[in-house]
Amino acid sequence: MNAAWTDAPTETPTDQAAADTPAASKKPKIEREIHKLEKRLCRQVGQAIIDFNMIEEGDRVMVCVSGGKDSFGLLDILLKLQKRAPIHFDIVAVNLDQKQPGFPAHILPEYLSKLGIEYHIETQDTYSIVKKVVPEGKTMCSLCSRLRRGILYRVADELKITKIALGHHRDDMLQTFFLNMFFGGKLKGMPPKLVSDDGGHIVIRPLANVAEKDLIRWAAHREFPIIPCSLCGSQENLQRQEIKRMMHEWERQYPGRTETMFTALQNVVPSHLMDARRYDFKGLKLTGIPDADGDKVFDPEELPAPTLPGLQRLMLES
Repeated sequence: MNAAWTDAPTETPTDQAAADTPAASKKPKIEREIHKLEKRLCRQVGQAIIDFNMIEEGDRVMVCVSGGKDSFGLLDILLKLQKRAPIHFDIVAVNLDQKQPGFPAHILPEYLSKLGIEYHIETQDTYSIVKKVVPEGKTMCSLCSRLRRGILYRVADELKITKIALGHHRDDMLQTFFLNMFFGGKLKGMPPKLVSDDGGHIVIRPLANVAEKDLIRWAAHREFPIIPCSLCGSQENLQRQEIKRMMHEWERQYPGRTETMFTALQNVVPSHLMDARRYDFKGLKLTGIPDADGDKVFDPEELPAPTLPGLQRLMLES
């Protein structure tokens, strides 16, 4: 049952026959790479759905489509997976038109109509509110996000939505972790699945395993009609942008570090941190029983040897 989410689509006899022809053997490298990319995206999204039980039988999944590469990619991959999923679920694409000056309001309705899927465009002038309340030069993201969130929760209720899918990817989740650590004093990330702050909605992030660079490549291949955010996209020197630049520099110097950091988010050891709410340090007692995970206080920390650059990426693509 789970394999249906993660396995690549099987070739039809016609596809296989075509693949055996001399002409097919001379396909450009770019076509092979795009095929690998599609397989990887479907596999990574499918695995996230399985691991965190994101989508269940009969769900109505609201895919929040902003007009950016991430939300376009999310919708595109979910539609592919929907066709071969072992369960039935519906997809409803929802866009919030915030009445930003110059926003091309016709693009998304035209695109979604061509897809032939259920969609809803919600029009609310949050732009004027944000511009009125936030002083010139200050970051608008926080207020804009709160307003948008409340509106989308209401729309989800009206459309009888059971899951709200957002387009945050692996890099977003790591950036959020570092933002909270550096500026918020918390070891807190962006979870792949959660209950909303109003307690009434389940929010999922099916792109949790997906690298941003893959979404950039997929968006270029699929030629999505990208709509830039003119409200906040022009604001420079935001903390998130600083974190993003830091991570890019790390990855440039040490290829594979991003994958290692993301793996760390899935391997938390509360007994080796300092949060007494998460581990009972006060109640710690001797057991007299050897424990492989126990602290080797006098030994240096043994870290695994670094993997060869690109090795994990090659394994995922094979």
